[in-house]
Amino acid sequence: MRINRITQVLAASVLGLTLAGVATPALADDPGSGIDVSVNIEPTTTPGQLSMTVADNNGVSLQENGSDAAARQFTGTLPTVTVTDTRTPEEIPAGEYWAVVGQASQFVASDDPAKTIGPEYLGWKPRLLSDSSTGAVSAGEPVSSVVSDGTGAPNVGLEGQELLVSTANSADEIGTSQVNADLALRTSVDVAAGEYHSTLTLSLFNQS
Repeated sequence: MRINRITQVLAASVLGLTLAGVATPALADDPGSGIDVSVNIEPTTTPGQLSMTVADNNGVSLQENGSDAAARQFTGTLPTVTVTDTRTPEEIPAGEYWAVVGQASQFVASDDPAKTIGPEYLGWKPRLLSDSSTGAVSAGEPVSSVVSDGTGAPNVGLEGQELLVSTANSADEIGTSQVNADLALRTSVDVAAGEYHSTLTLSLFNQS
């Protein structure tokens, strides 16, 4: 509309210059026309979901820290694990809960596959990073290497699935929960030198 009105004014000016002395009718003011623009946004029908992500998943390099006459110890920190629940209370079955568990594979030396360190030598201490407004979300209990760290934690390591974080009832606290863990590999003092690699697998499951 604005482009058309400007064009009309320019045309009248040219006509006035060409026909000097001839009166030209005045242009009537154009009040313009209002156009109603509307949209009806329906409620989303996409169901929510429960998901897990791991921040900066480039691996963890354990560094020697805290070794003594009883053991060699190598420590590091698990990258932040985020559990996100975008479901509505109506989408969550009654009594459902979720949990994240971790389990390590055998450490294998890069230079000699025959040199290994069992996953039972890797322990962790989970730590909840986000606030739990209801207390429904909590970090798992620490587990120690089979070479005890002296804390009294079970000396089982991460050979089996161990709890990292969980909720007792999914509907009690919907949103985002974050957790990490202090990792500690404790071996015998005569462990063979070498660069070792293991895979720590994290799994999220939910059930009612």
